[in-house]
Amino acid sequence: MVKLTPELINQSMQYINPCRERELDLRGYKIPQIENLGATLDQFDTIDLSDNDLRKLDNLPHLPRLKCLLLNNNRILRISDGLEEVAPNLNSLILTGNNLQELSDLEPLTGFKKLETICLLINPVSTKPNYREYMAFKFPQLRLLDFRKIKQKDRQAAQEFFRSKQGKEMLKEVSKKSKLSAAAALAAEAANGKGGTEGGSRFANPEDMQRIREAIKRASSLAEVERLSQILQSGQLPSKFQHELAQNGHGNGNGNGDTNPPSVAMDY
Repeated sequence: MVKLTPELINQSMQYINPCRERELDLRGYKIPQIENLGATLDQFDTIDLSDNDLRKLDNLPHLPRLKCLLLNNNRILRISDGLEEVAPNLNSLILTGNNLQELSDLEPLTGFKKLETICLLINPVSTKPNYREYMAFKFPQLRLLDFRKIKQKDRQAAQEFFRSKQGKEMLKEVSKKSKLSAAAALAAEAANGKGGTEGGSRFANPEDMQRIREAIKRASSLAEVERLSQILQSGQLPSKFQHELAQNGHGNGNGNGDTNPPSVAMDY
């Protein structure tokens, strides 16, 4: 296994793909988890993480440019909530050959309002009864599912099914499983000492990234540069760093028209 480091990201192949989009190739390293994608500085339309060893789709930094995420042939069995906040323009998600089991496992994807292409072939979930109807119903903007077009008649059939007693019962069951899965995930994170982002780190937005770059320029020591660089590369702001920004008035400028922060000392 290879850890997804800023160095690996910077050394990996980058090119313009046939869709004339800028793509980052991170295939085949057996990467166990997503991390440090803040080091991409949101310069890519497509990121290819196929043929790795990912178990969860999570821990994305703020990547508003990202349109396509390729995750073929991993071991993904869970998708984190809230990813639509950090990748709001995601249009295509390819998850062929993973381990998503239940329709409830797909609920976190419903927050993506621009997601038009999803592929879940060779996932157990794609064999569930009424799978296509469920996807057509829950994703009204979806155009391609498993490389097959969703037609208007498919949407009408899905609407009719989920107005029926059987369809309503199915939605209730999926919602119940989704809530149980979310609760189990939170409990697991708490047991592992992660505890989510509340009171801890949060994802950096583009303004945060620019403030960190300015802080690096004004850093007074090598250690400070290294700490700030680590934050920039991870794409997440530790709670103490957020506090420093707030104390120094960097949230929306310092009230004197100066939005460039001085160096920020961090003692953690």
